[in-house]
Amino acid sequence: MGLTLTEKILSAHLVEGEMVKGTEIGIRIDQTLTQDATGTMAYLEFEAMGVPRVKTERSVAYIDHNTLQNGFMNMDDHRFIGSVAKKHGIYFSRPGNGICHQVHLERFGVPGKTLIGSDSHTPTGGGIGMIAIGAGGMDVAVAMGGGTYYITCPKVVKVELTGRLRPWVAAKDVILEVLRRLSVKGGVGKVIEYCGEGVKTLSVPERATITNMGAELGATTSIFPSDEITREFLKAQGRENVYVPMLADEDAVYDEIVEINLSELVPMAACPHSPDNVKTVEEIGPMKIDQVCIGSCTNSSLMDMLKVAHILKGKTVHPDVSLSIAPGSKQVLSMLAENGALADMLEAGARVLESACGPCIGMGQSPNSGGISLRTFNRNFEGRSGTADGQIYLVSPELAAASALTGVLTDPRTLGEMPEFEMPEKFLVNDNMIVEPVPEEEMDSVEVLRGPNIKPFPTSEPMPENIEAKVSLKVGDNITTDHIMPAGAKILPLRSNIPEISKYCFAVCDESFHDRALELGKSIVIGGSNYGQGSSREHAALAPLYLGVKAVITKSFARIHMANLINAGIVPMTFADESDYGRIEQDDELKIENIAGQIAAGGNIKVTNVTKGFDFECSVSFSERQKEMLYAGGLLNYTKNNS
Repeated sequence: MGLTLTEKILSAHLVEGEMVKGTEIGIRIDQTLTQDATGTMAYLEFEAMGVPRVKTERSVAYIDHNTLQNGFMNMDDHRFIGSVAKKHGIYFSRPGNGICHQVHLERFGVPGKTLIGSDSHTPTGGGIGMIAIGAGGMDVAVAMGGGTYYITCPKVVKVELTGRLRPWVAAKDVILEVLRRLSVKGGVGKVIEYCGEGVKTLSVPERATITNMGAELGATTSIFPSDEITREFLKAQGRENVYVPMLADEDAVYDEIVEINLSELVPMAACPHSPDNVKTVEEIGPMKIDQVCIGSCTNSSLMDMLKVAHILKGKTVHPDVSLSIAPGSKQVLSMLAENGALADMLEAGARVLESACGPCIGMGQSPNSGGISLRTFNRNFEGRSGTADGQIYLVSPELAAASALTGVLTDPRTLGEMPEFEMPEKFLVNDNMIVEPVPEEEMDSVEVLRGPNIKPFPTSEPMPENIEAKVSLKVGDNITTDHIMPAGAKILPLRSNIPEISKYCFAVCDESFHDRALELGKSIVIGGSNYGQGSSREHAALAPLYLGVKAVITKSFARIHMANLINAGIVPMTFADESDYGRIEQDDELKIENIAGQIAAGGNIKVTNVTKGFDFECSVSFSERQKEMLYAGGLLNYTKNNS
């Protein structure tokens, strides 16, 4: 029986466990990446481990999230990250060099290698045949120190692509179709592997768009084969030497098969407020719009930008529409300037932003009150744009540009004949914004620069004998990490200051949560299904930890957030009978006796609702390693105990 591409790469990197689906495996990590919203905490954790130099093949620290310098905090964090990187063997991508996933694809990604990043859209690297996984910052810190990364051995879903995209139908429409079929929960515990003749019709940037938004499926990661198209992309980047062909065996066996005929797809949009709320443009109709934002790690490649420039050339953005464009990297921006496409955008009335995440994380360009904003981004969660009642639609760059000109949602197929857009034979390569670390023998001469906004990592305690605490909050289904720990220009600068950022914890759901949790001292949170979907931000676990949350009981968890809770020493449990969710209210007092003993014994955990006088059971599924982490009070304590 042949192997899938996923199985080949995971098997080659297997350190612990066996390739049995549903069991925990440990894999060796070749590369890591961080960005500045999560990186400061990751490097504080790395320092706490006492490892002098990173032990990966390549670790890169990117500055791309907190680039709005409206105070000292972001700049201080950037200086801290830059100095830590220089000292400890990490490459440092300076502000302005570009979005981490775009730059990593261009300059560092290697087919067949493993990559974890403290950003949920790290699976972008699957576009060139990597196993690239989003993770919490603490997991990344451990990997940088040479530690093993643990995941549940995934099921593998084959997405069989046939046909070819028709003119003005985009790679964005491919992943929107997958989301429409599978939902934001459909990828949990799975890797999405793209196969078939249709793969050969997609460029590397198009493949990366698709793998990038695999994060919205809840998937462990997504991956394309490394083939001749991959080789040509790497050759154009001056990196053909790292190319290796990586394909699934012809007789590989998959757990599920999804068939998509690219020729049948039409332009689509994900409607508010979920990436799987997908409708065709025809179904939505010519809706009036207020704003268009083009860019993000999903759709900011050179090819995306050239298509946008072609559509805008010689025309003017509709007077009722604000259009902003953020090229994904300095390389992309420089090439647009060199070939005249940037001038076409500017002449049309576009507002060109720096090469950074920007509006995607609510860092500027928030829409007007109740405004309808078309964005080429990957998430449209409520409030994420920075405007509480903003109506965000996720679309392709082609659809976005066409609509910016008309002022209404516009099918790009009305643009007439589409010219051939070909990948360049040679990209403009200038890595002068990437700072290399000093040699190991010089590291003692590097001073780590710490600003006053950088506070210590919050401490946790070993698991108590009993947990007896009130329910501080009850929330519904599909609660995202943006609900738990919002982003945006006001909050992101506090990422290295857990006491301060915790004031905004769950503010989207209940502004009084912070004060109530602090007053209680210890508490339990109740949630619905797919709790913690979205970003990999470990702050969504660290802030509750700081506020005394001891356990979270839900119908189901998103993968990364559940791992982050365990890393923080917070016990994640799911209702054995989901109907019990409806029997619990905020302020109910819950009691879990001998919790460590119950976890060690296996089976369900008995929980007593003291207030209402009934017992219910919760399911847990922890590996032996995860149990030990919880007993110790989290990954950092566990690592210290076993070092």
